[in-house]
Amino acid sequence: MFSQFFGNYLLNHGLVTTDQLSDALARQSQTRAKLGVLAINAGYMTPEQVDMVHMQQQKVDKRIGDIAVDMGYMTEAQVNELLKQQGLAHLQLGQVLVDSGYMTNAQFADALFNYKLENSLTDIDFAEKTGNKVNEIVTAFFKLDGLPQQTILTDYVTLLFKNLIRFVGDDFVPLTPDSLPVLHTGRCAYQKTHGALESTIVFDAPDSAYTAFASRFAGETLSDSDEMTDAANGEFLNLHDGLYAVNVSDEYSAIVNIDPQEYGRDITFKGNVRRISLVYPFGTVNFSVIQ
Repeated sequence: MFSQFFGNYLLNHGLVTTDQLSDALARQSQTRAKLGVLAINAGYMTPEQVDMVHMQQQKVDKRIGDIAVDMGYMTEAQVNELLKQQGLAHLQLGQVLVDSGYMTNAQFADALFNYKLENSLTDIDFAEKTGNKVNEIVTAFFKLDGLPQQTILTDYVTLLFKNLIRFVGDDFVPLTPDSLPVLHTGRCAYQKTHGALESTIVFDAPDSAYTAFASRFAGETLSDSDEMTDAANGEFLNLHDGLYAVNVSDEYSAIVNIDPQEYGRDITFKGNVRRISLVYPFGTVNFSVIQ
């Protein structure tokens, strides 16, 4: 989950554009982090040393790891350790950004170091997604601190991100959240909750992104006009809200009741709106909690 927030950090600090980030996200899952990015992240090599190893590779027929060992930058044990980390999402994202020329090794190293420092994160946090740290990041990012039902809202958003990663895919980045008095939707699915969380939960997106999200969740290609598209997006909301209701019952002995899903287009909702926009390779989708 920290990888998604790291993408937002890159965007907000002007290190990449939205188009560059979307392009990188689309290719992230097919990319394995190379040894240079891994070594920089681990602090075993500097960006300058990685560049020197790459230059040396153009002169000799050896693997990057072997050259790094020959040049005294790493040990064989360190190389083997790093190769086991190639599937970490934030390093895959960084590798695509570097390979595409959107960032240099040095820029990526500085950005990742500063992001970890500002949020008191470690590599273990990135790999294990530890619960308490996730809640801290969610609360700070979505500015939930001090709001009524802070704990309830933090739990809701944290579980939403986990369910998006689990059921739709991890190739998204959240934009800075919006607080609005009124929400005007495109095509949407929505559901009301009662009890411990009194709210209306709205999922909306432009038609193409709305359909692409539904297709991913359903695991099949759906069309804009297909009723299954609404049903799939409504079912994601229902699944998420249902899992959330179970968690609230288990953790707080409280009750969340859920109304049936509804659907529409160009609807206006009024209230205290907290909108979460997510950039996927196929477009931007929005989840809003209205109280």
